[in-house]
Order: sequence, then structure tokens, then C-alpha cells
Amino acid sequence: MPRSPLIKRVRLLIIPISMFVGFYFANAFPGQGDTPDKVTSSNDANASDPDAGLGEVIRVVDGDTIVVRINGQEEKIRLIGINTPESVDPRKPVECFGKEASKHAAELLPEGTAVRLVRDVEARDRYKRLLAYVYRKDDGLFVNLALINDGFAEPATYPPNVAHVEEFSAAAQVAREQNRGLWAACPTS
Repeated sequence: MPRSPLIKRVRLLIIPISMFVGFYFANAFPGQGDTPDKVTSSNDANASDPDAGLGEVIRVVDGDTIVVRINGQEEKIRLIGINTPESVDPRKPVECFGKEASKHAAELLPEGTAVRLVRDVEARDRYKRLLAYVYRKDDGLFVNLALINDGFAEPATYPPNVAHVEEFSAAAQVAREQNRGLWAACPTS
């Protein structure tokens, strides 16, 4: 039985399409060891290294984004698993409690604060920011969680970065029930 011209064309396209898909997924989901910085993964073999993932806060951009010096280089860090109201996006108006969230983040992470950065599955977001769970080095405060506990952030889950989803959700529920921070100040939909 002769093959149709359509089947021949489809077969010719399968190889380049397969190569493209393989290349896309290899680059869209970076592996654990492909970042030049020392941000550790929660499942990295080096996670127990006391110097892995250490940095120093340069400034707070807003409630969920900071700039940290790591190995002599400045890196913009997006705190994983949380979202604070917008306060600096030029395309959006300042949201209810945005300035307060930024101020609280700056109180938790003043300039010069030593931090330990731990990543989840993905190293960077689409804006090239490092994704990290941020801990103050001196007292171990889990900053992502503290912002939720204090009512300045709410959980924001972006799979596959889900290591603390249950913890963040439980903390947000308590903050909401106790009308902390944005839960008391901002109208809910």
C-alpha cells in the first residue's frame, strides 16, 4: 500500500519538532547545578554546607523582591511562594498595603543583613530573578513565612516550586482569621 504525501511530510517534521521540544524543556526547567551562584536547593547535596547560598542584602525592591550580593555580584531575588501587594510596578497602581509590605520587608531585611538563600526546583523566573526561600543568617528567621505570618503577604504557588505550600497556606489562614496586616486593611473580593 503506497504512503500518502501527508504521512511523508509528517515524518519529515517529527525529527525537527522533537529536537525543538527537547531543547525547549532542557532550557525552560534548569537543573540543580547550572547556576553560577551558590544558592542552594532544598534537595542539594551541598545544602548542609554552612557557606552555601549566603549573601548580603543590598536593598529591598518591594515586599517580595530584594537585591542581594552573592559572591561579589548583585542578584535580584524573588521570594518563592509569596506575593505582596504591588508598590513599584510602573504599569500598575500602588495596591492596598503595598507600601506597608515593602516597609515591613525592609524592617526584616535591612541593608547589610546576612541571608541564606535556599531554592526550590527552578533557579530563576521568567524575569531572570533568582527564586529563593530567604532566611536571616543571624537568627534563622524564615522571611517568606514571616511576611505571611505578619499579614504582609499571601501565598502564591507556582509549581514546581512548592516545598512550603502547606506551611504558607496554614500561616495565611491564621493571619486572615486574626485580621493581621492586609487582611484588616484591604477590602477582599
